[in-house]
Amino acid sequence: MCTRCLWLDQTKDDYVQYHDKEWGIPVIDDQTLFEFITLESAQAGLSWYTILKKREGYKAAFAQFDVQKVAAMGEQDVKRLMSDPTIVRNEKKIWATINNAIAFIEIQNTYGSFANYQWQFVNYSPIVNQINSKADYPSQSEISVAFAKDLKKKGFKFLGPTTVYAHMQACGMVNDHDNQCFRKSQIIEQYAGLDIASMLTNRD
Repeated sequence: MCTRCLWLDQTKDDYVQYHDKEWGIPVIDDQTLFEFITLESAQAGLSWYTILKKREGYKAAFAQFDVQKVAAMGEQDVKRLMSDPTIVRNEKKIWATINNAIAFIEIQNTYGSFANYQWQFVNYSPIVNQINSKADYPSQSEISVAFAKDLKKKGFKFLGPTTVYAHMQACGMVNDHDNQCFRKSQIIEQYAGLDIASMLTNRD
């Protein structure tokens, strides 16, 4: 039996799948990053598992996370989504998703991609933390504070330092699998020597 992270509820198969196949893997695809940003902002005040259970609902509600389509949403869309039980029916969070899509596109236009903007905060290389107990898990970091501050300045909402740190964990900017977790070493080995800066430059 595989040893997994201390925070993980292994009685929930969908949670285990998310942990094993997504959490902590470096992401440079903008559509996936917008998905993670959207889901993390929806989580504010709630558990991540609550949002994970509604992930498919969010995909359907927000055009498969097509940032251009989400940015074009308006009042009628918000009214419709407030009646959608497959997402968190919080009007401020729904408007924040639309608002964040607009800000996301502005960053893409300025930096070439959101990934290029985001990964600069860790100098284009994942940070590997040493996690031996639940007490070792950070809730935020100096980088997430700076990242969140810059996002706020650029108009993003519901993305404070703690939420941004969770985003950094999810998309592999930090590898916070605990030291006993089988995924920690797998991800380190799989992405050893990964030149994210060059990958982003060549893609652009």
